[in-house]
Amino acid sequence: MHQITNTTLMIRPVNFRMNKQTSVNNYYQKELSDLSPDEIQKKALAEFDALVEKLKAVGVNVIVVEDTIEPDTPDSIFPNNWISFHQNGTVAIFPMFAENRRLERREDILNIIEEKGFKIKNIIDYTSAEEEAIFLEGTGSLVLDRVNRKAYCALSPRSDEDLFIEFCEDFEYTPVLFYAYQTVKEKRKLIYHTNVMMAITEKSVIICLDAITDKKERKNVIRHLKEEGKEIITISEDQVNHFSGNMLQIIGKKNKRYLVMSETAFNSLSKDQIHKIKLESEILFSNVTTIETIGGGSVRCMIGEVFN
Repeated sequence: MHQITNTTLMIRPVNFRMNKQTSVNNYYQKELSDLSPDEIQKKALAEFDALVEKLKAVGVNVIVVEDTIEPDTPDSIFPNNWISFHQNGTVAIFPMFAENRRLERREDILNIIEEKGFKIKNIIDYTSAEEEAIFLEGTGSLVLDRVNRKAYCALSPRSDEDLFIEFCEDFEYTPVLFYAYQTVKEKRKLIYHTNVMMAITEKSVIICLDAITDKKERKNVIRHLKEEGKEIITISEDQVNHFSGNMLQIIGKKNKRYLVMSETAFNSLSKDQIHKIKLESEILFSNVTTIETIGGGSVRCMIGEVFN
């Protein structure tokens, strides 16, 4: 069993823009009113292509799939919310909060993955939960400790408790539940996705413990992380706002470990945090400012991990 992979799925955008359907509870999204829709798309595409090139340059196997004009999917650049791949050849397909995001699910992407030599033995489809307005948005909602079989989930309108438990039963994970909050206009609001405030690597975890307001829940999360010997690297809420929780560890050439993040996230880190990260991984960062600002998600959200 492995925590990380060398292969990633990334969707190249054709009509990236502010998604009004997601901004109702993704408080990281912001308008860029000084840019036209064409300029936004061009900037997002340039940021996407630059990240792909950086990943390929260090030996990551990047499977790039072109998005299509129809159906209209402004958030297709974030595939990890609708699909996850697992080492037993099982794929999970997830129910999503925004109706226009459900259009991102494409069967041909599974065919492309198989053409690249990955065997899909089983598909578990949770999307019927959408009929009851129940959602669980992939590895946005779930932060997985794949080796130790623990799944962490910050409950929110996009991360349902019962469906999370069902996923854990299906995939044999121990569920670790909590609520995580951010401050929005002086009010505490639920963070929409767990992977905004938490990232797990082979040896460590980057996490905003301050976001977990309930002391019992916070202690429980810490207990589970310490049980598995994880080095806990804490980040602040301000750093979460700079997407420093939205990171992903991957394998490059010669089995080298990289922690991939945005330039915004990297610039928010302290020297001590960078030192601790570099004990385990090289840091690879890229400028995705347009994507972060308008999409409310960063580098980790752009990468679907492919396992076999």
